[in-house]
Amino acid sequence: MRAQAIEGEALTYILVTPEGYDPEARYPLVVLLHGFGASMHDLVGLCPAIDATGYMYACPNAPYAVDFGGGATGYSWSRGRPGAPSAPSDGPSSEDLLAAFLDDVMEKTGAAPGQVLLGGFSQGAGLALRFGLARRDVFAGLVVLSGAFRPLDDIERLLPSQRTQPIFIAHGLFDPMVPIERGRATRAFLEAQGYEPVYREYEMAHEISEELIYDLAPWIRSVLPPLQR
Repeated sequence: MRAQAIEGEALTYILVTPEGYDPEARYPLVVLLHGFGASMHDLVGLCPAIDATGYMYACPNAPYAVDFGGGATGYSWSRGRPGAPSAPSDGPSSEDLLAAFLDDVMEKTGAAPGQVLLGGFSQGAGLALRFGLARRDVFAGLVVLSGAFRPLDDIERLLPSQRTQPIFIAHGLFDPMVPIERGRATRAFLEAQGYEPVYREYEMAHEISEELIYDLAPWIRSVLPPLQR
């Protein structure tokens, strides 16, 4: 697999091409959104664990830098701290930038609507839900890892009339950052709205365990089959 950093017009991202890449083929696309304080490099290691030969992968960098002091910098999908209202701005929102990035990467890879899967971890998982639920024609499925809806989100107005989009939710029983109750509440909300998410709890903290990947990889392949060559 080959990972390449690309300066997109909206967001910088890492594009991962599969082993034996055929530039004439149309691969399905998996988009992965990192969590608060991380970067586009954070979830690249998931790509070969999902499937090394049948997908293109794109991992965008969140637009807002976060200074942690001592020269340490991370990135955030919101201007404020997670769960808090974003500071007002005249510029494009994270979702506007993500939409422009998606147009860019779909054109670059040739991925068609319905041949894209969107996933995220922590803050990126919450964004994947908000962004992805409103675009069921684009995303074949959504992956929510250690994330949840924010209490301030107005989600119901975004939901489509058809609520059959596959969703995989995984959460750690000992998560100190996003408590397990929030994951359970997100599941309950989706079920109340007519969705049937696959929901898994793991004996882990705020992380992605091997056991989780063992469940996640075949789910992705069933929802969005890899290119067979």
